Amino acid sequence: MTKRPTRELYVHDPGETGWEVPADGAARFHWDYGDGRERLLALYQKGKDKQWDATRRIDWDAEVDPYDPLGVPDEHLVVHGTPHWDRMGEQNRREMRRHFASWQFSQFLHGEQGALVCASRIVECVPDLDAKFYAATQAMDEARHVEIFSRFLHEKVGMVHPVEGSLRALLDDTLRDSRWDLPCLGMQVLIEGLALAAFGMLRDTTNRPLPRQLLAYVMQDEARHVAFGRMALRDYYKELTDAERREREEFVIEGCYLMRDRLRGEQVLTDFGIPAREAGELVERSEFLQLFRRLLFSRIVPCVKDIGLWGERLQRAYVDMGVFEMGDSNLDLLMAEDEEIAERLDAERFAAEEEARRAEVETTIAEA
Repeated sequence: MTKRPTRELYVHDPGETGWEVPADGAARFHWDYGDGRERLLALYQKGKDKQWDATRRIDWDAEVDPYDPLGVPDEHLVVHGTPHWDRMGEQNRREMRRHFASWQFSQFLHGEQGALVCASRIVECVPDLDAKFYAATQAMDEARHVEIFSRFLHEKVGMVHPVEGSLRALLDDTLRDSRWDLPCLGMQVLIEGLALAAFGMLRDTTNRPLPRQLLAYVMQDEARHVAFGRMALRDYYKELTDAERREREEFVIEGCYLMRDRLRGEQVLTDFGIPAREAGELVERSEFLQLFRRLLFSRIVPCVKDIGLWGERLQRAYVDMGVFEMGDSNLDLLMAEDEEIAERLDAERFAAEEEARRAEVETTIAEA
């Protein structure tokens, strides 16, 4: 099947074909090839062992209704239960389900391309060879994630939304800085934390096999990425001055407020004729959004605390956001669960396929 050009699938014209972020970071070489931290080299080995082929591992033959690709309850749509929803005919409701799913997965797609660029940047500029080794495996992971989200949108949904302005701003801030740790902090802690919260909510609510596979397998990779960020940054931030740590904390505060307040998908509502101000109010009142915001910080706050960014101003910001207590969450347990869910999904799928093959053989023998 010939893949249609992505530009033909965009709901809105994305403008330029590409996007350039100027950066002045140095490419760093390391001449000691026998040195390395045991924990990070072990993670590098795991990154190699856990590589997978998206063409073979994922069941791309699974049927997907493009007008309800995720199968999540309508109650999760911010417009559900409002006069706007009540006035909609079933075709418009189908279109809205499709648009919301496309918007979500489009942001996943754009974010994963950002992660691919960030991982490549880390390979180039991180000073330690063991960190370069692991970041190279992450770049391969991120390329695979771009591949599968792109394929899902092209083949199963047939619609793509441009990158959301706030995500683009966060990517810009993350990539623009010349210091190696800022791309790592922005991507491994903030953007990956945001992605894991969104992936987890959809993985646990969708009743469609294909998107559940995509999300579970991507989350299995992301568990390693967050572990890498924690190891590399925790060691490095111990060496910073108080002023340098405060600067990183300011970056985290701004990024967290940006993600909390502006990644909300109002564009989908305005596309359906809902005035922008009312769309913003609907989103803000959404119980689903409030739950998402809390889950968003369940991955970020304990990671920020773990790497040593826990100054007074940052703590006050988390109190203001209502997420301070999440600093005591067990991040290792959350990541272990993400990996176990992916392994369990594999076991269930391959057991079902084996049973189907056995039944087919028995039928063939009986008919002989």
